[in-house]
Amino acid sequence: QVQLVESGGGLVQAGGSLRLSCAASGRTFSDYYMGWFRQAPGKEREFVAAIRWSSENTYYADSVKGRFTISRDNVKNTVLLQMNSLKAEDTAVYYCAAVRVIGMEVPDYSQYDFRVWGQGTQVTVSS
Repeated sequence: QVQLVESGGGLVQAGGSLRLSCAASGRTFSDYYMGWFRQAPGKEREFVAAIRWSSENTYYADSVKGRFTISRDNVKNTVLLQMNSLKAEDTAVYYCAAVRVIGMEVPDYSQYDFRVWGQGTQVTVSS
């Protein structure tokens, strides 16, 4: 059974940086896509970024492109989200998610039906 545990959230000033970490356990992830999503108060959950575990190919939401970087550590079974140039509108609960995909890859990783979710970590950016 796949388990995901996020850490690294906190309070930061606008323009600052944070790095979120997602510890993944329960199986090998070579055929998985790992993603980060966020949900701000009163808003729907939205896609942030995703990475294909095997190839390290990535996909980003336009709102974070150039500011956020997703990566994975194959030794530690961890997915990282480096967030730079943070803005007040980045304030949200951030969730790590995973989906196993067999077959042809789609260009837009946000279209995958992520099935496994972590508990979330709060990121607050003060303006």
